[in-house]
Amino acid sequence: MVNEKICSRLTALRAVMKESGVDWYMAPTADFHNSEYVDDYFKVREFLCNFSGSNGTLIVGQNEAGLWTDGRYFIQAERELEGTGVTLYRMLEENVPTKEEFLAEKMQKGETLGFDGRVVDTNFGRKLEEKLKEKEIRFAYGNDLADQVWNGRPALPCHPVTVLDEEICGQTAGEKLAALREKMKELGADAHFLSKLDDLMWLLNIRGRDVECNPVALSYAYVTGKECHYFLQEGAVTEKLKAHAQKYGVTLHSYEDTLSFLKNCSMEGKVLCDPQNVSYAFYKAISQRAEVINAANPTELMKAVKNPVELACMEEVYVKDSAALCKFIYWVKKNVGKIPITELSAAQHLDRLRSEIDGYLDLSFPTISAYRANAAMMHYEATPESYADLAPEGMLLVDSGGQYLGGTTDVTRTIVLGPVTDVEKEHFTAVAMGMLQLTDAKFLYGCTGRNLDILTRQPMWDRNIDYKCGTGHGVGYILNVHEGPQGIRWRFTEGMKEAVLEPGMDVTNEPGVYIEGSHGIRTENVMVVRKGEKNGDGQFLYFDTLTWAPIDLEAIDPSMMQPKDIERLNRYHETVREKITPYLEEEEAAWLAEATRKI
Repeated sequence: MVNEKICSRLTALRAVMKESGVDWYMAPTADFHNSEYVDDYFKVREFLCNFSGSNGTLIVGQNEAGLWTDGRYFIQAERELEGTGVTLYRMLEENVPTKEEFLAEKMQKGETLGFDGRVVDTNFGRKLEEKLKEKEIRFAYGNDLADQVWNGRPALPCHPVTVLDEEICGQTAGEKLAALREKMKELGADAHFLSKLDDLMWLLNIRGRDVECNPVALSYAYVTGKECHYFLQEGAVTEKLKAHAQKYGVTLHSYEDTLSFLKNCSMEGKVLCDPQNVSYAFYKAISQRAEVINAANPTELMKAVKNPVELACMEEVYVKDSAALCKFIYWVKKNVGKIPITELSAAQHLDRLRSEIDGYLDLSFPTISAYRANAAMMHYEATPESYADLAPEGMLLVDSGGQYLGGTTDVTRTIVLGPVTDVEKEHFTAVAMGMLQLTDAKFLYGCTGRNLDILTRQPMWDRNIDYKCGTGHGVGYILNVHEGPQGIRWRFTEGMKEAVLEPGMDVTNEPGVYIEGSHGIRTENVMVVRKGEKNGDGQFLYFDTLTWAPIDLEAIDPSMMQPKDIERLNRYHETVREKITPYLEEEEAAWLAEATRKI
């Protein structure tokens, strides 16, 4: 069936392209800051093709269009693109061209590629320049053509910022600015243009509400050896922020004036820009006036290594968050089949439990509540128009988290609601074994996530199955639920960062199995890298767990497990009982004792 709404939007865009002399138009998933999640104002790609996943790029020509996305979204994209005339290109699959390869093949010599230069990162823009050089392709990056066809487009988000109590930050904004300037000196930079929102929030000890579930404010900063110019929307400025800025020598400017400031300010020496996050349009403006040092924001690594104050707050928050999840698991198991429960109402119940925790601010991402086959879509989201009813059979996957004054949480549990198949038990047990094997890892300083990924993935690979995503990512502190540069994955594609695991970094541990049309399983904890023994062989490291919730024994097959696997599971469950029981009612505590019994 043809999707008339999307087809008419693409027709309108093609007409505007023709008027503007643009032969091909590109719409990525990004805001002006290359954020992972974006406000509705920036959802151009979704408006034009109906695909709602958090990662994807639409390329439109006069006679064809394609959507590129990664393995997390193949199933979802197939459904959402149906009837739109947009072809799905499965990234990293065999014989699938990259976006730049596609354009190099399809575009004719001298044609024009259009895109909004504010939402395309510098790395990709420069890659396109190189790939399309031979064909003398022109770039039209100064206009947002989609704006001309999007009637009723939402307004740019703007909310007042909050200045954090620096007692829970562990460092003042002044100390962080001084540390940043030292890093700039080491890199030979006289100035630094900073556009990554969570880095900006961390640096200045402030938070915003301009991106759903991410406590960030749309803003930029230009930092020199003596000055810090901070650009944000006037509606975001409060009296408390003005006083905070004055205290630490930060000059406030209007968000809309960023580009004109960069074109007119005294720009001497070299300017540091992170090409992965600074947009192509801003990079072009800076590079026309100064020599650019292309390097990662120093703030990214500084932010990723949590200080003792942050870690202490996180430990406390994670226990309370885990207790809410345990209450939820008990509630679902007790009531499924007795009262009506849907994917949506289950998620709403868990969200309510979280909202009752001291210091709760928001969810850290929309709760994923996926029953049976829906769980095979890694980032499935039930909606009021499309959801499943829960029944006392199969499994429910719930991936959720909260934002608190004291931490950001991320946890997944797959919950048995009734009879499950032997295959589901085999997959569930393999996932649990892999997760616990990584939890127990000891490793030398200098290792990255690439060195450790096999520990988690091995039980799946032993069965000739895999999950099409990384095993782990960093988590922010009262910030974005996905944070770098640390990560755990076996495959690093061009442009991805691979970082040494440093003491104080946190990282998720979330293996899974996803069988289309049948089931999805994921078990996820958050862990912190700690220093272990140091000897003649080097500095050893290990992981401390922050997340404490049972792994469902109803889907565990002990016959698959070695004695060490069973010992790990029992040891983990013993700690769950110790930490969580004080937060539970009598009936809940009795259930938890049974759910964490020794096997």
